[in-house]
Amino acid sequence: MKYLKTIYLLLCCALTLGACSDDDENSASGALSITTPTYTNVGYNKVTLSANISGSEGVNIVKRGFCYSTESNPSIYDTTDEVRGTEISTTLTGLSQQTTYYARAFVTLYNEEPKYSEEISFTTPTETLNDELAEYEAPTYVDDYTGFSAWSNRYQWNLANVHDPTVMKADDGYYYMYQTDASYGNAHNGNGHFHARRSKDLVNWEYLGATMSETPPTWIKEKLNAYRQEMGLEPIDNPSYGYWAPVARKVSTGKYRMYYSIVITNYIKTGKPEIENNGNFDNSWGERAFIGLMETSDPASNIWEDKGYVVCSASDKEMADYGRSSTGDWNAYFKINAIDPTYIITTTGEHWLIYGSWHNGIAAMQLNPGDGKPLNTLGDPWKITGENNSGYGKIIATRGNSRWQASEGPEIIYRDGYYYLFLAYGTLSVEYNTRVCRSTNIDGPYVDMNGNSAMGSGELYPILTAPYKFNNSYGWVGISHCGVFDDGEGNWFYTSQGRFPVNVGGNEYSNAIMMGHVRSIRWDANGWPLVMPERYGAVPQAPITEAEIAGNWEHLALTTSTGSQRTSETLTYDLSTHKITNGSWQNASWTFDEAAQTITTSSGVVLYLQREVDWEATPRTHTIVYAAQGNKKTYWGKKVQ
Repeated sequence: MKYLKTIYLLLCCALTLGACSDDDENSASGALSITTPTYTNVGYNKVTLSANISGSEGVNIVKRGFCYSTESNPSIYDTTDEVRGTEISTTLTGLSQQTTYYARAFVTLYNEEPKYSEEISFTTPTETLNDELAEYEAPTYVDDYTGFSAWSNRYQWNLANVHDPTVMKADDGYYYMYQTDASYGNAHNGNGHFHARRSKDLVNWEYLGATMSETPPTWIKEKLNAYRQEMGLEPIDNPSYGYWAPVARKVSTGKYRMYYSIVITNYIKTGKPEIENNGNFDNSWGERAFIGLMETSDPASNIWEDKGYVVCSASDKEMADYGRSSTGDWNAYFKINAIDPTYIITTTGEHWLIYGSWHNGIAAMQLNPGDGKPLNTLGDPWKITGENNSGYGKIIATRGNSRWQASEGPEIIYRDGYYYLFLAYGTLSVEYNTRVCRSTNIDGPYVDMNGNSAMGSGELYPILTAPYKFNNSYGWVGISHCGVFDDGEGNWFYTSQGRFPVNVGGNEYSNAIMMGHVRSIRWDANGWPLVMPERYGAVPQAPITEAEIAGNWEHLALTTSTGSQRTSETLTYDLSTHKITNGSWQNASWTFDEAAQTITTSSGVVLYLQREVDWEATPRTHTIVYAAQGNKKTYWGKKVQ
């Protein structure tokens, strides 16, 4: 009986299907037609398709549109885009660049098979820089991070609470940043030292944690008190430590070194803590600083192995000649101050440590490549003599003959035949500014862009960064003690902290707000670096056109007067006359070199252009900036809307 029912059902289905087929042949949809689609506006990720539907009167169309695929003969079971009307058109988005697509227009009908047009194909081009620029979104993180400056918010910091940064690019493609412990509200206190973060794009940074535990290596106290014993002084049971200014470098594949500074902030004579205005001053100088070494094979792990002592502060005076008549006495006991290390491997494979701060200048000491320690035996850290200062290093840069010089934070790199030595000038709170000199030899002689010796008493030029203020902002001060690094593809970057001026928004501690800055470097025709005025934001570097130059620019000059922020004026570049029509450069003519991406003024100043973020705009967006050097000044400019 079951078999008879099954046969009956099959016969019914067959009759029904036959009836549907007859209806299709006699339906009004037989007159329906779809033209072959046309395509226009093909972009790297989009295309516009158009087609016409005719003969649709009285036809029950359920859906209409376009179907597309990377395979021929796409159907409604592939990706579709539905539209309305008889003249149908749509823009497909989200396509892949440099890909061939096949497309057909379609209609689906009630109780009938879909109808399709003839097939077309098109190929999307490669994405261009102009495409990227049109879609660019600027960073949105805030500079005033006081609302989340606490340690508990450290994973939100990005570049907040950064001071004296050093950056290296590792084998895994990440840039790793390390720093001094300084932070707003002392957020780092009690949470280890030499804090780390990393980034793939130099814009978004992931906090990793401290590279050294809260307890410093035992060798520092042991070494300190061994020297104090030789000097006939009582040991310091609980030294006060300051953790300052590391440098990190890739040595070879799977091997990285970090040299770090630890300063003992106790007086030499009594060993009492050296704290301002606490009555502990004992008519002696503060104790020595030490530079140590750590190594890792994997910076992503953030596990560093301490390798111990490298060098300490050394004096050319007698062992007991550490007296200081008053806190206004600047005749420093130490000749070479063992802080602010920078490290380089020369083109011939030599390893060098460049270090020093504020005392008699910057020293260059050769290292053993195998262990990263001094190549030559160090003498006692007093009564040092000779050009090599008893092994503590040759002085390669000094700011006059004073034993207390406003110069520190050396950074050393090599590029195109020269070793470039970057230096921080001035005090941190405002005037901090960056200078540079260069030499064909790692140990000098170094000269500035005007041929002046780094061993002289004059100022070095150019000025690369200094306190400044564009409109619609508080601006920045304390912009120095830099790290300089490249991406391995010829692009160079400058990193440092920037500080807010005093009393921003009524905050009496705003000068302690320190944000990590990363900036692009362009190199002028003579091989001198130009640091861009706006911070790096990964803006696509689409070629700048002459028409974009026309309009208003905020312009400022960085000069030796760095005790206050340099403020901007407005210059207007006229395209029809190629004149500057207002401001201090009024009536100067200008020409544009598209290939070099430079503007040259009639006074001979060459402005090097770059696309960067307008950090002062609301909302932030991309703009064009320039940097130039001339007349012992550095010029910065920003195109404004």
